[in-house]
Amino acid sequence: MNKRNAVLDLLDSSKDQEYVPAGFFLHFDEVHHKGQPAIDKHMEFFKYTEMDFVKIQYEAVFPPNPYIKKPKDWLNLPFFKKDFYQNELDIAEGLVKAAKSEALVIMTLYSPFMMTQFTTQNLELISGHIKEDPGKFNKGMEIITDSLMIFVKECIRLGVDGFYTSTQGYESFRSLGTDLFSECIKPFDLALMKEIDRSCVFNILHICDYIGEYGDLTPFLDYPGHVINFGHRLGSKQVSGKEISRIFDRPFMGGLDRNGVMATGSGDDIRKSVEEVLANKPDKFILGADCTLPGDIDQKTLWENAKTAISAAHEYSKRDRLEKRSK
Repeated sequence: MNKRNAVLDLLDSSKDQEYVPAGFFLHFDEVHHKGQPAIDKHMEFFKYTEMDFVKIQYEAVFPPNPYIKKPKDWLNLPFFKKDFYQNELDIAEGLVKAAKSEALVIMTLYSPFMMTQFTTQNLELISGHIKEDPGKFNKGMEIITDSLMIFVKECIRLGVDGFYTSTQGYESFRSLGTDLFSECIKPFDLALMKEIDRSCVFNILHICDYIGEYGDLTPFLDYPGHVINFGHRLGSKQVSGKEISRIFDRPFMGGLDRNGVMATGSGDDIRKSVEEVLANKPDKFILGADCTLPGDIDQKTLWENAKTAISAAHEYSKRDRLEKRSK
């Protein structure tokens, strides 16, 4: 089965899903962050695991800025132009040439708010500035968003099929209420995501729980994204992929815990977990993890675990098709 069609078919509501695509992500060693070594490593991982699309890892985070001390300092953020992203763009161009004929090529995009965390490396400082002077903080967010828009438009020009848009923020500011999230984070997410939504055939909305659990996903319901990728908990409650798919009214990607069986389980453990997930999957579904696989686990182990999970999903698809044809 053509991998491009297999994944794009998820967006056709008139078609029943007969094949379960699967994909997992991890950050490669630093020696594979640039140029042809990065392109080659992405393709090696794609071929070895037999995953169903190419997801480009993003490594050009904004550098730390020690001069952000007060809200007014956000007005003087440096503006990064195309040259700042050139390595990532070269990788995108190389992977589009290498893989687009057989699979979708998806670029990772960190949100403007996530870039403020790389810039300050101090979440408490950021939240304090938002409380004290949201207007000045927003000027910094505008600078970051305008810079990221250059990257987004260049990736689209180079032919990527879509983006894996990673957003954070709401879980960090529950004590501030939804108003400040809506004022200081959401508009900048949407500026980039709407551009992506206009231009790309397949985008994955990733709601990242890296810095805290979510109790409510309502602020994200109008975020664009053809597929939703989220974890397993809303506050103190376990949540299923079926429920997340229903809430967002779109296909769900996930099912496996990046820090659970994918990091520490045996091959048999992984296959058993995949079978359990697939027995209760939504109607439209991609097998994956709730986020990037952890970086403190041996890469050889992670590659093997990803291959095992993906193989289990594909074997399930074959059995399911044969069972349907035999009826």
